Amino acid sequence: MSALNRRAFLAAGTAAAALPALAACGGSGSADPDAPLQFILSGDANQGGGFAAMAAKYEEETGQAVEIVDLPYDDLNTKVRNSAKANDLPALARMPSLDPVWLDRTRDLAELAEAVKPVDGMWAADDEGKVPALPSDLTAVGLFLNKDLWDKAGVAYPTSVDENVWTWDEYVAAATAVREATGVKYAMAVDSSSHRLNSFLYQMGSEGIALSEDLSSYTANEATVPALQYFADLNDDAFIPRSVWLSQDDPNAMFKTGQVASYYSGSWQIADFVANIADFAWVSVPMPAQPVQATNFGTSAHIVVFEGTGQEDAAYAFVEWLYQPENYAEISKIAGFLPAIQDVEVTYDDRQEDFDLYNAAIAATPDFVTEIKTRDLKLQAAGTAKDIGVDAVKEETVKVIAGEQTAQEAVDAMLEQLNASLA
Repeated sequence: MSALNRRAFLAAGTAAAALPALAACGGSGSADPDAPLQFILSGDANQGGGFAAMAAKYEEETGQAVEIVDLPYDDLNTKVRNSAKANDLPALARMPSLDPVWLDRTRDLAELAEAVKPVDGMWAADDEGKVPALPSDLTAVGLFLNKDLWDKAGVAYPTSVDENVWTWDEYVAAATAVREATGVKYAMAVDSSSHRLNSFLYQMGSEGIALSEDLSSYTANEATVPALQYFADLNDDAFIPRSVWLSQDDPNAMFKTGQVASYYSGSWQIADFVANIADFAWVSVPMPAQPVQATNFGTSAHIVVFEGTGQEDAAYAFVEWLYQPENYAEISKIAGFLPAIQDVEVTYDDRQEDFDLYNAAIAATPDFVTEIKTRDLKLQAAGTAKDIGVDAVKEETVKVIAGEQTAQEAVDAMLEQLNASLA
């Protein structure tokens, strides 16, 4: 299996995606421990292919089959929720968040967490010390430039977080100069996401809408309102197209088709750009700091092992194997993950320098970001917060960009909604 090439890995992912969804999960506890373990996830070709490749390797080494069921992202939560209610859960899953519907059905991974040492902020225990999930991978926000446009305009840019990176004011002036010199449509596109917005807020001295240490309330410091206003002002249909946040236009497509000089997105784009950008050179660069040098990092998904399936021990053994440094480095390489496990070094086939820049950006990020991540996961692990059904940070920001409310009103509304979820 170790000799398989990347094309074979991706083919394995395609085959996994074709599997029937959640057939005979065995939630009654009567499943044969040696039967195939159903592993439910949602991933792109790289991610799904990576897990399929590791499942094939595990079966070759141990004889235990792991059946990857790759579902559309929008269907994943509903499918697993319904399976929990029907007492028909799969052996394990890779989930975007911890859901109170099935949280009490997860196996305690505390012993494994202690052994593998996940990155701080990417795992948490509940009040009784139970660790219900481990981070699948690590992602981080970052900035891409259309290098050809910047070179054509003769505008310089930093290349290392060790340098004196540019401020937002300096970056805005530089990107505007590129747009004007090259005639490109926009200076920058930014994903319509609170994850990306929070990174911007951190860089402007805000801590975002932060959960208190005792998990009892959300607060916003004095830098939050002016930072949010700064971001909204950038959405002026010259620097940033308003259509991304207001109408869900695709910023990824804008960058890949050369419509923007720069793109504020993240590490998960690297594999896509390697495969799908052939018309221009692109480069990852440090994000601006005004005054804080920070990224927003996190895990795109959590690995959970479900109890009551009759396959708990077999599923735990697979996860334990997956997090062995050699195996975890391998899946990180195949899937284009940043490692969510400490002291695991990954050698990528392409764009090693980009991944190195993201790891450096995470290392340079202030401790408060890790603390925020830990508190958010503790709240998930506690299972006590109500689902308010919307991303309050994103939705209230959209209203500011649309001119429907002020930045102060938006922050007040974010706090009101998020604090109501704790009541």
